[in-house]
Amino acid sequence: MSNLGFTTNQSIPNMSVLDKDTIKSEILPHLQKYHRGRQVPTPKLVGIIQLILHRLKTGCQWRELPTKQYLDGPYDWRSVYHHFNKWSKDGSWRRAWTQQVKKNHDRLDLSSAQIDGTHTPSKRGGQATGYQKRKSSVTSNMLCISDRQGVLLAASRPEKGNQNDVFDIEEHFNSLLEMLHESGIRTDGLFLNADAGFDTKKLRSLCHENGIIPNFRLNPRNGEVYDREEYFDPELYRHRTVIEHAFAWMDAFKSLLIRFETSARNWLNLNLLGFMVIFVRKRRD
Repeated sequence: MSNLGFTTNQSIPNMSVLDKDTIKSEILPHLQKYHRGRQVPTPKLVGIIQLILHRLKTGCQWRELPTKQYLDGPYDWRSVYHHFNKWSKDGSWRRAWTQQVKKNHDRLDLSSAQIDGTHTPSKRGGQATGYQKRKSSVTSNMLCISDRQGVLLAASRPEKGNQNDVFDIEEHFNSLLEMLHESGIRTDGLFLNADAGFDTKKLRSLCHENGIIPNFRLNPRNGEVYDREEYFDPELYRHRTVIEHAFAWMDAFKSLLIRFETSARNWLNLNLLGFMVIFVRKRRD
């Protein structure tokens, strides 16, 4: 099984935009094609995607995109955003991501999985944001699942940051499982590590319904841990830290370090693009 793990002593690769050949093979085939209107030629589509990835990496404002660097002739930044927004709406970015995972199952380690939430400060507010007292700022939260190496596989829709990780857990957990299934990942027999904040009857029940074995750290608020019969393997639980390392890798993308997107859908898809770039580059290291 190939090792793609995210370890703290590993040097961070060059997180530049993807090369043109990779964009053509990994992304373009999954973008929705529209038959109305003038068709955009492939070289221009590649340049538009490079500009979107430039925004992902640098965190620059959409209006500051260096269109002349990637495209021949004048091109308005609004048109780049239009394409990004359109491909978010029609599911193109999600499809590109899930298909990439599906064809690279041999590069994953599904001997266990990890679930955790990631809170991101939101400077412009927008959908699915709320004031979180602990961070003294408006934040947005998403649940993510990774494999044993820290490869992020799925993300739930964003939620207000003032809600805890298990708020509306049935909807969010089912959305995670849906993305895993789209990627061809079977969940029956999967060990799932989570910290004590996820130790709820509802989430444990959802795991059992889907054949998942929950390895959740027991929360003392739910009773004396020595009196409980739920399964917990501390050695397996040690692998949970890989998802925290993966979140740190995502912070290499300046547009994901602080949320400026006001649309919850666009924010989710920008994160999926981050998943994609990291996975592609790690496969090639």
